[in-house]
Amino acid sequence: MLDTIISKEQFLVEHNKLSPVNLQATLGLLTQFQEEKRPLLKDADWSFKLRIPFISWLLMLPALHPRERVFTIKPKTQIYKSYPETHNLRKNIYLKNIEELN
Repeated sequence: MLDTIISKEQFLVEHNKLSPVNLQATLGLLTQFQEEKRPLLKDADWSFKLRIPFISWLLMLPALHPRERVFTIKPKTQIYKSYPETHNLRKNIYLKNIEELN
């Protein structure tokens, strides 16, 4: 089955059936892949062997592509202060209380 030669459109249909939403492709992406990876595609023939290189290529696309927005992680704001800041604050409060007692 992996060696079966199929058309580009059939490859796209089968790939999209098996892929999650973030890895589904369009005919334009297949054409771009075909142009960039000419050594893999000597002829106009497609086979399922190309699926792994195609998925790898999809994952390497720039982050500007909409499908990659799923993987972006928002930076978290720092909730806790670092140790020296809190330590100095406690020390200053302690010293202030001692001064008030004297």
